[in-house]
Amino acid sequence: MTTTASKTIKDSKKPTIQKNVPGISNEVITELSKEINSMLSFAVYNGITVNTEINSLIQNSNVDDLINAHNLLCKNVAPATPKSIEFTKKLNQESDGKSIFNKLPLLRNLVLLSVFFLIAYIATGMSAEVNNDSLDKGMMNNSGLPLLLNIVYLGSVAGLGVLFFLLKDVSASLKKGALIPENSIGYLSQIILGVIAGLIMSEIISFYTTDPKQINLFNKSILALVGGFSSDAIFSILQGIINRIKNIFVTPNPIS
Repeated sequence: MTTTASKTIKDSKKPTIQKNVPGISNEVITELSKEINSMLSFAVYNGITVNTEINSLIQNSNVDDLINAHNLLCKNVAPATPKSIEFTKKLNQESDGKSIFNKLPLLRNLVLLSVFFLIAYIATGMSAEVNNDSLDKGMMNNSGLPLLLNIVYLGSVAGLGVLFFLLKDVSASLKKGALIPENSIGYLSQIILGVIAGLIMSEIISFYTTDPKQINLFNKSILALVGGFSSDAIFSILQGIINRIKNIFVTPNPIS
C-alpha cells in the first residue's frame, strides 16, 4: 500500500506534456490586429474611404472577424499593403532632418544612374565615330572603337528610357504608400532588362528593315528609348511569341 502511494506521488510530480493544438497562434492574431490598426491609421490620415462595417468586426475581436476586417482594409488602401505602410512609416520616423536621398537610398541610386547614363549619352554623342553612317552599319558591319561607342550610345539612351520610367514609378509609389524594400532588387533587374530591350529594338529590329537608308540616328535613338521605357511590354511580347511556338510543337498532356 505504501509502495502504491509513493508511486502515485512520483507520477504526480512528472511534468505534463502539452500537445500543440492546431490553429492560429497568438502571435499571428497580434500581428493581424497590428496590421489592421496600421492600415486604418493610414486610411484616415490619407482621406481614404473605409467600410463602416470594419468597426463592428474589430470590436468583436473574433479571429474570423479580424480576418474579414483585414481583407476589407487591404481593398480600401490598395495599392498600398501592410508591408509598404510599415516601410513608409519607418522612413518617416527615421528622418531626423535627413534629406530624401539619405532616407531612401533607392531613389539616390536611381538618380546617380540617370546622371551616369546622361554623361555616357553626351560623351558618345559628341564623338565623331557616332553618326548616321556608323549606326546604319549596325553591329554586324561595324567593329573596333566605332562599334563600342555605338553600343554605349544606344545603351545609354535605353538606360535613360528605363530610368525615366522607374523614377516616375518610385514617385507614384511614394505618394500611394506602395513602396517596399524589395523594389530595389526588382528595379535593378528592370534596368538591365531595359538596356537589353533597347539594344534589341534598335539593332535587331532595324537590321531587318527593308530599306537600310531609312535607318538613321533619330530612328535608332527612338527605338532604343522606347525599348528601355517599355522593357516589360517587350518581354511580354517575346514571351507570348515563345509560348505560341511551344503550343505548336508541344501537345498538352491528356487528362487521365
